[in-house]
Amino acid sequence: MPALELDAIEARILGVLIEKETTTPEQYPLSLHALAAGCNQKSNRDPVLELSDSEVAAGIERLRRKSMVGSVHASGARVEKYRHDAGTVWQLAPGELAVMAELMLRGAQMPGELRSRADRMSRFETLEALAATLEGLRAKGFVRRLEPLPGARAPQWEQIVAQHGGAPALPKTATATRTPLTEGAYPVQRGSEPPVSPASGRSAAAPSALEERVAALEAEVARLSGLYESLAGSRP
Repeated sequence: MPALELDAIEARILGVLIEKETTTPEQYPLSLHALAAGCNQKSNRDPVLELSDSEVAAGIERLRRKSMVGSVHASGARVEKYRHDAGTVWQLAPGELAVMAELMLRGAQMPGELRSRADRMSRFETLEALAATLEGLRAKGFVRRLEPLPGARAPQWEQIVAQHGGAPALPKTATATRTPLTEGAYPVQRGSEPPVSPASGRSAAAPSALEERVAALEAEVARLSGLYESLAGSRP
């Protein structure tokens, strides 16, 4: 386990800084206003938050004391801007940082989801390449593997450097939600088997090919939404 732990707001701030460094490099480092907007983004964020500038500023100050964030005073600039030092402090490669940013911004994810979303920041040619990165992060104490959710075959992965809770999430809309259990931010099913359908004798939770395609399409839509958000944010 890394010696440095974060609260939920610090994790969101750090995730945004890592993300924007690669997706909108022309806007990086970020001003307080831009950083708050990134924290409260409605796409590629789970949960969606509504942080005030003062809450983000307080989170920045806590991260400064942990040497995770520094400030930049550009010549002629009127506002202070902020950059992250996560790669140096945590001694992680760019691909590892991209995975950590996605897990801090979106919570636990399956490898297919994670690969599609992290592609905005670092290219993973295959799922095997992503798996190697995840295993490396697990060996360093940054992530852990969760059992598959009901109806899914693939396991989930979550980061374990940030505490769950502590950030004011906006109410969920009428969409499918994950119910928190006792371990982590999302359900963890351990030692349980999916129910069997009496009619067919097959597991009722086994996903069909259509469900797998829908999951892949949802991940792609999330990736495209992130690109659109980045492009929209870069406009004057």
